[in-house]
Amino acid sequence: MSDTSVALGAVSSAREAAQSAANQARADKARETAMSFEGVTLGELLQPMFDTVDTSDNAFGGGAAEKQFRSLQVLEMGKEIAKGGGVGIADSVYRQILAMQEKASS
Repeated sequence: MSDTSVALGAVSSAREAAQSAANQARADKARETAMSFEGVTLGELLQPMFDTVDTSDNAFGGGAAEKQFRSLQVLEMGKEIAKGGGVGIADSVYRQILAMQEKASS
């Protein structure tokens, strides 16, 4: 092989590696976005359940502060459920994001 062929091969390999890294970064970001979406969705679905719970009869429940921060607590619960595997929303959203990215790059 000539020096030119070796150099072109190295450039091509570097370009493929950079493209692969960029694709992996996009896939990671898409997965993160899908997980975040599932967490927020689950939090919104849990909210009505916690709106009907009466916590004023225990030692640490009730009060204006609890009412004020309840929505944040429920949102975090939704995020934790999603991190623990969720209910499958993230997988569907992830596939749709990748499909949309593929269509946009075509």
